[in-house]
Formats: sequence, structure tokens, C-alpha cells
Amino acid sequence: MNIFLVAMPNFAEPGVWISLLTLTFLEIVLGVDNIIFISLVSNKLPQNKQRTARNIGLLLAMIFRSLLLLGINWIIGLKEPIFTLPFSFNPQDAELALSWKDFILLFGGIFLIVKSTLEIHHKLQVNDQENTSKQKIASSLVGAIIQIILVDAVFSFDSILTAVGLIDNVVLMIIAVIISILIMMLFAGVVTRIINKQPTLQMLALSFLVVIGVVLVAEGIHEHVSKGIIYSCLAFSLAVEALNIKLRKKHKNVVLNDSDWVKMPDSD
Repeated sequence: MNIFLVAMPNFAEPGVWISLLTLTFLEIVLGVDNIIFISLVSNKLPQNKQRTARNIGLLLAMIFRSLLLLGINWIIGLKEPIFTLPFSFNPQDAELALSWKDFILLFGGIFLIVKSTLEIHHKLQVNDQENTSKQKIASSLVGAIIQIILVDAVFSFDSILTAVGLIDNVVLMIIAVIISILIMMLFAGVVTRIINKQPTLQMLALSFLVVIGVVLVAEGIHEHVSKGIIYSCLAFSLAVEALNIKLRKKHKNVVLNDSDWVKMPDSD
């Protein structure tokens, strides 16, 4: 059994800084899907409440993760099986043993799939500006914060288990979590503005959240899916969409110029 130290690390050692920077980087990478979800949820609020929702949600998430790290031995205990199904999705296993961690992943995955699918359906509907404004104002700040905390609680398990696998000092883990959350707070607003300007990016982000939900459900039933492949696909999709956005801008200008040159002789 691992022994986790709750003591101030010696920052005079280079290895401590390497561990801190590595863990902080991994926490930020694992937080990409969290930032996307926060951006989409906060977008449902009036403009003057969006930043408040993002900051409060992330601050509470930081406190929640820090408390979980202080109870790291309890977190590891959540991996013990509490329920066994007489079948398994893996042909090599005769039964499926589920733990509290598995149930949390299943709940979080289903929530993300349903939430993102409903949001995609809503965005595909044609609504007039008045209805859209009313729906946005009707969104609750408290409700948005609760959604952010619930989803972050699910994502926290990946974050914490990554920290546990890398270092054994709880204080160093908490410092890395605090730094990563502060960086998320800094860039969440930028991500929100970029996504809001491009409707196609909103659909891509929602589709990505559906994929993340499927991955969480798969992990809940012990079917491993490589996160590296998922994030690589996201990066590739973003690169392609960036090219499409640039192409659409150029194409729009070309069409306007062509129409001017063609229509002038015809009118005469």
C-alpha cells in the first residue's frame, strides 16, 4: 500500500520542481474537457454573470479536489468492488465487479452524454432572437455552478489518480492542483469567447463532450479507452476547423468580389 506524505516538500531539490511542473501540466491537459464544459454552461447565463459562474465553479472545484487529496486513502478505497454483475462486456471476464468509482464514472458519463445531446438538439432548433434572450436570462447562476461542480467531481478522479501515480507528497499534489485551476480560470474566459464566436466550434465542443461521456461510461464498465487518442482526435479536429474557418472567410470575400464584377456588365 502506498504511503502518502502530508509534509512540506523540499523545494531545494530539482526533482521536486520537475514533479510539480509535470503534474501541473498533466492536470491542465486533463482539464481541457472541463474548461470546454464550463464554457458551454456559462454561455447560457447573461453576460455579466458568466465570469462569476466560471470563477466560483472553479474555486469550489479547487477546494473539492484539495479535500479529496487530503483523503487520498479513502479515494483509493473507492476502487474496491462493492457490486458484482453476473456478466461482463469483456469476453475474458465471467463477471463485472463495480466499485464506487465505477458508479461515479457511469453517472458522470451518462450526464455528459444526455446534457450535450440535449444542448446539440437545442442549438439545431430555429428560435427567434426574443426566445433565445429569454432562455438565456432564465438560466440560473446557482444551477450553472452546480453543474460545473458535479462534472468537475467526475473529472477529479482522473486528476487525482494521475497525481497518485506520479508523486507521493499530498502537499505537492495540492499545489499542482491549485496552480492548474488558477491557469484554467485565466484561460476559461478566452476559450468561452472563442467558442461563442464560432457556432461550428460550439458543435465540435459539444460533440467532444459526448465522446468524453462515452469514454467515462466505457471506463465505468472496465473498458479502457486511450485518452491520448481522444485528445489527439480533438486536436486534429480543431486544426481542421481552424482551416475551415479561415477558408470560409476567404471564400466569402471571393464571392462578394466575383458578384460585383459579374453583375455590372449584365445590368448594362
